[in-house]
Amino acid sequence: MDTFLDFVWAFVIGGAICTVGQLILSYTRLTSARILVLFVVLGVVLAGLGLYEPIVALAGAGATVPLTGFGYALANGAIEGAREDGIIGALMGGLRNTAAGVSAAILFGYLAAVIFKPHTK
Repeated sequence: MDTFLDFVWAFVIGGAICTVGQLILSYTRLTSARILVLFVVLGVVLAGLGLYEPIVALAGAGATVPLTGFGYALANGAIEGAREDGIIGALMGGLRNTAAGVSAAILFGYLAAVIFKPHTK
């Protein structure tokens, strides 16, 4: 039963984050790129204040997969890096923490382009 509730919370929290993004897109004049930046910065700020960790503990992938989760990962990496290596660690920690996800996105994007032969519109 606990696993089922984990899925429910991931769906609810992840869906709520995406719903907020869609509402901002629909009811404001902000572009998709600005909303992307807003969500990443929001994730960094919430992680820095210690407010995003309880959300991640509750929702798991529902909180770490959306863009706010990317900001959270950047902030956590920077904080851990600063504790270990000072200012250089703060600059490198976020990159180290998110490198696998960014690399996977590039690799799978490339593979999709090779397999499906995209065309411009």
